[in-house]
Amino acid sequence: MTIADRTTPKAMLWTGRVLTGLFAAFMLMDLTMKLLDLKVVADTMTQMGWPTDKARLLGALQLTGLALYLYPRTAVLGAVLVTGYLGGAIATHLRIDSPLFSHILFGVYLALFAWGGLWLRDARLRSLFPWRG
Repeated sequence: MTIADRTTPKAMLWTGRVLTGLFAAFMLMDLTMKLLDLKVVADTMTQMGWPTDKARLLGALQLTGLALYLYPRTAVLGAVLVTGYLGGAIATHLRIDSPLFSHILFGVYLALFAWGGLWLRDARLRSLFPWRG
């Protein structure tokens, strides 16, 4: 148990863990599909205007960011890197004129889960970015 765990109310800690778990599960599913080079990934890459041979590289970048995010000592660095990755996904969807709420903003939703989960779990992050109500 870390110091942050001891200073975080139990409900807040578990809500943060659930958000982190949901974020990690989605990222793990997505990066696994890319690393396995599934046909649906190649089709989607083509539709988005990306060369299909870049899927594994994108999956490896996702895996690196997710691993850093899930390791407590590098969680903030991982969150920053994953947020940058998601920004690229947002820009790609914006460029091909995807639907706003279901596609373009999906990266924002994922980033909110990642940062929200981290913020709820870590008292140090909450002191750095306090909620002012």
